[in-house]
Amino acid sequence: MLILLPPSEGKWSPRRGKPLDLDRLEFAELTSARTKTVEALIGLSTTERAATVLDLGPTQLHHVAHNAGLAVAPAARADRIYTGVLYDALDLGSLAGPARGRATRWLAIMSSLFGVVRPNDPIPAYRLSGDTNLPGIGIISTWWREHLGDVLTPLAGTGLVVDLRSSMYAGFWRPPSAIGPKVATVRVLHEVGPERKVVSHFNKATKGRIVRELLLDGGNPRTPAALADHLGALGWRVEVHEPKPAGQQLDVIVREL
Repeated sequence: MLILLPPSEGKWSPRRGKPLDLDRLEFAELTSARTKTVEALIGLSTTERAATVLDLGPTQLHHVAHNAGLAVAPAARADRIYTGVLYDALDLGSLAGPARGRATRWLAIMSSLFGVVRPNDPIPAYRLSGDTNLPGIGIISTWWREHLGDVLTPLAGTGLVVDLRSSMYAGFWRPPSAIGPKVATVRVLHEVGPERKVVSHFNKATKGRIVRELLLDGGNPRTPAALADHLGALGWRVEVHEPKPAGQQLDVIVREL
């Protein structure tokens, strides 16, 4: 199983630790692209236009200084760097034994700076959005779409792909039609009376909890329909849409957190 997660805008900045070493990250075939992206962000962050390009307000200017120092900033495991509602609910740091091993094998986190990282990859905190037009690189989502296919397509293999990414980060890699029947795209809908709608907090928290339960349970469904049945057995209310060439959408219906 391959579970695709978005990054978080909020990140924890470690005070101690070894600096970034791209050779320590998984997916060595991305090292060249990662090097160019890191160098471009550092270069931009030493200029007066950095805040404008990065779409940062007056209270966020400290991110520019942090980006400028990425080469020497302390790094920590990605599952500690990424914070926020989804990662709080997922709470990867509390997993141990087989569940921790499954997290290492199954999870892939999209990253505007590094393309994709594993939970154990040591990275620094950074500020860069997927829709940024980074000088020397271009639109970040387009840049990574040109590089991630050779990594994620073989990584998906013949197993199930569970896509929990937001729309911005879904653009980093779109599964080819050959593996479309194995792709489950999960949407969370908050139900209040007769109405259903996507609410960011419910969406992120529920996705974090679903992934945590899958990691703890250890079941390995092979198709989107089997995943829907498996989530149902775990107590989730799931509705299945008709399959499409790009995959099958599963709606998880929640009424409260």
